Amino acid sequence: MNNYYSQKLSAERLRLCYEIAHPRVKRYLDAEIGFVLDKLNPSSLVLEFGCGYGRVLQRLAEKAKIVVGIDTSPASLMSARKKITNVTKYFLAEMNAVELGFCDGQFDVVVCIQNGISAFKVDQRKLIREAMRVTRSGGRVLFSSYAERFWGERLKWFEIQAAHGLIGEIDYDKTGHGVIAGKDGFKATTVSAENFVALISDLGIIPQITEVDNSSIFCEILVA
Repeated sequence: MNNYYSQKLSAERLRLCYEIAHPRVKRYLDAEIGFVLDKLNPSSLVLEFGCGYGRVLQRLAEKAKIVVGIDTSPASLMSARKKITNVTKYFLAEMNAVELGFCDGQFDVVVCIQNGISAFKVDQRKLIREAMRVTRSGGRVLFSSYAERFWGERLKWFEIQAAHGLIGEIDYDKTGHGVIAGKDGFKATTVSAENFVALISDLGIIPQITEVDNSSIFCEILVA
C-alpha cells in the first residue's frame, strides 16, 4: 500500500482525479493554494513535497523566487515537465520526503498540502522533522489535512474517483471516522488538529492550527 499513489494514481490518472472533482472540492483545492500563497513573497525559496504533475507548483512558482518540487513517481514528474507553463523558476526531482538530499536550512517555506502527510504512508514524525531540518531559521513549514466538517464532500469526491476506476470500489464497512477504505486495499486517512499538535509535542513547539474554508486543517510551524 505504500506505493499505491505512485503505482496507480500518478501522472495522467492523478490529474484526472482533480479534473473530475465536483465544485465544492475544487473550491477547497483553490482555498488551500490561496492560503499557501499568502505566506510567500517574491524572494521565497520554496520546497513542495509530493508535487505530482505540478498542479500546486505552477501557482507557487508564479509568486515565489524559486520552487523545488519533489515526488517519488517518475511518471508524475515527467507529466509535470510537460504541463507546467509560463514559469521557469522551478526544479523537479525524484526524491523521498523523509530522506531529503538537501542541506540544513535551505528553504524559506516547505509545503506539504492536500493531505500528503497521510497519503505518503511514511513516518509522520520523521516527515515533519525532515521538513523542519531543511527550513531556514525564521522560515515556516506548512502541512494540511482535511477538516472534519468536510467529510461528506470528501467521501463524494472519492466515490466519483471510484466510479471512474481511478481507485477501487469503496468498502463502506471500513469507511468512516475520517477513513476512506477501498476493497482493493486503498486506505485514505486524515490528521486532525490534535494529531498535528501531538506529532511535534516532544519538540517543545506549539504550531499554529488554522481551519481554512471549512475544508482544510493547516498546521503551520515557525522554525527557530
